[in-house]
Formats: sequence, C-alpha cells, structure tokens
Amino acid sequence: MKSFMANPMDIERKWFIIDAEGKTLGRLAAEVAKILRGKHKPIFTPHVDTGDFVVIVNAEKVTMTGNKLTDKTYFQHSGYPGGTRFTTYGKLRAEKPERLIEIAVKGMLPHNTLGAGMFKKLKVYRGAEHPHAAQQPEVLELNIR
Repeated sequence: MKSFMANPMDIERKWFIIDAEGKTLGRLAAEVAKILRGKHKPIFTPHVDTGDFVVIVNAEKVTMTGNKLTDKTYFQHSGYPGGTRFTTYGKLRAEKPERLIEIAVKGMLPHNTLGAGMFKKLKVYRGAEHPHAAQQPEVLELNIR
C-alpha cells in the first residue's frame, strides 16, 4: 500500500474566523498554527501547504497569564552597533495587538519558505470588523481557556 501524498490540486482551502476575546495567547496561537499548517485534515502532508485561511478578530482582547504584560519583552536589532530595541508585551498590546498574535503564530510555523506561505494565510484584526465577508468564513469555536 502506498502512502498518500497531497498535490496542490487535491487541496480545498476553507476560511475560518476565530474570536480571540478571552483566549490565552499561546494556546490560541498553537491552535491557529495547526489550522494554517493543515494538521487538522486527513490529507496532511509535511512538505505541502494543506492548511486553511484563518481570520482572527478582537486581537486586543487576548489574555496572557502571569506577569507577562510587564516582564516579557520582544527583542529587535537593526543590525547596527547599539541598535537593540526591547518592547514589553503590555506596550505592544496597547499599540499593535495584531502584531502580538502574528509573532506568536509565526514562531510556531516552519521557519522556511513553506512556513512563509502558511503565514500569509493569517489575517488578524484589532476589532470585530473584517473585510473577508465575501469568502464566507465559518466561525470556529476553540475549546481553550
């Protein structure tokens, strides 16, 4: 019996909408990465992008446990000497809550061109409004805290 390998013609992509209100950041990011990768489908193939599109709304209402809002930081470097920048979760959540979810999900995807293609299927919005009504996204309820 031969192993099944998905081809790009075999893949049917769906659109899902997830409400991030009251969800924990890491648990939400893990579930979203699984959907973007396609691991929830029976035709999952590691070297083919079999995942679906995900729209996340209410990004500013995502929660974090412990003291992460003040203690945990994101690190950036410009490439020049002394070009380091540190941003706390709390500051990033106040200014760009979409970026907070994007960084968490991107870290859980493959770090190659396949992962970059998967990441492009993620759409994150601050409020409850989104411009993807024409794609008729299904509401996806995640059983996470």
